[in-house]
Amino acid sequence: MDVHSIIMENTGSTIDARLAARLRGLRGERNLTLDGLAARAGVSRSMISLIERGQSSPTASVLERLAAGLGVTLASLFAEEERPDASPVARRADQTVWRDPESGYLRRNLSPPGFPSPIELVEVVLPPGTRVAYDSAQRAAAVHQQLFILEGEITLTVGDDLHRLAAGDCLAMRLDRPTRFHNPATIPARYLVALTTETAPAGQGDAKRRGVSP
Repeated sequence: MDVHSIIMENTGSTIDARLAARLRGLRGERNLTLDGLAARAGVSRSMISLIERGQSSPTASVLERLAAGLGVTLASLFAEEERPDASPVARRADQTVWRDPESGYLRRNLSPPGFPSPIELVEVVLPPGTRVAYDSAQRAAAVHQQLFILEGEITLTVGDDLHRLAAGDCLAMRLDRPTRFHNPATIPARYLVALTTETAPAGQGDAKRRGVSP
């Protein structure tokens, strides 16, 4: 697969509009005011308001903080609500692609939109020399992640642990510490991320909490 074919895809204002609607919906489901989400996420009220109105293109680090504040994964911010008639197949042409305006990294949601599943799959392209940091740590529900390098190499810092990963390497981790991604090479790195979120314990409701990925 040609990495550059991913980079050339349209990832513009349509995605910002979908993000805006998704954030408004998730905040409403949790009965959170703008001030309430701002306090949980560490993002200013004015910034959240701009994002929800589609007037600002958020960076990956801002979206990750919002996802943690809402108790969902970063991947789920780009997903659709589950529905019984959803197809179990996601064609590549229909998969959501988003570019981080700060780092230029691209993420593609691979999982079929709206189809009920405890697993989320994401494909990421990290440009040469790029660094992406996620500073959120503890979450309402445990998020488990495995990362498989398809092309190139990355260094991944999880808390105080540093991992150097090359093509064919796979890292299993839990998203409970700050993480930092770096592509030290001169070519793009491409990797697959698989995430799953532990369901709420019995007696706390049966709704699945979908929790983040890079």
